[in-house]
Amino acid sequence: MYCPKCGAAEQLTDTYCRKCGTFLPDFEKVRKKEITAEEHIKINSFFSIATAVISLSLAITLFVMFIGRDGTPWIIYLVFAFMMTITAWQIQTFIRTRMLKKQFEKLRPKRDIEGEREVIPKAEVNLLEEADLDDAIPASVTERTTRNLSKQTKNRST
Repeated sequence: MYCPKCGAAEQLTDTYCRKCGTFLPDFEKVRKKEITAEEHIKINSFFSIATAVISLSLAITLFVMFIGRDGTPWIIYLVFAFMMTITAWQIQTFIRTRMLKKQFEKLRPKRDIEGEREVIPKAEVNLLEEADLDDAIPASVTERTTRNLSKQTKNRST
């Protein structure tokens, strides 16, 4: 390994550079596990519902404690409206996430009876037809290149 700071060669990972003292981490250990789309959907669904519940409970608390009373500052009404907007937004986000999850489930390959290989039913796949290359004629390098040349007749007088 080379030191990224000074470029010294033959360095060990998870140690310090012998020349400049920079720590050299083992990048193979540092790599994060890749998160699948299904895990992202699950996490987004949870946070959408949690945010919607918290926003709604705060809006209800504001309504019960302040709204309609004498001397309520206008900012309380604004915060109440903002909390209700957040609740509505998170509910629609949750619904759209659920719709997206259904789309992923439709696209997921089906397992065959033995479970050995993945089989996608033909009815679900819209592929293009195979190309018929038997009658294909390769394009010429000089095709359509001579039309820009002007016709000149040469008079030879000898």
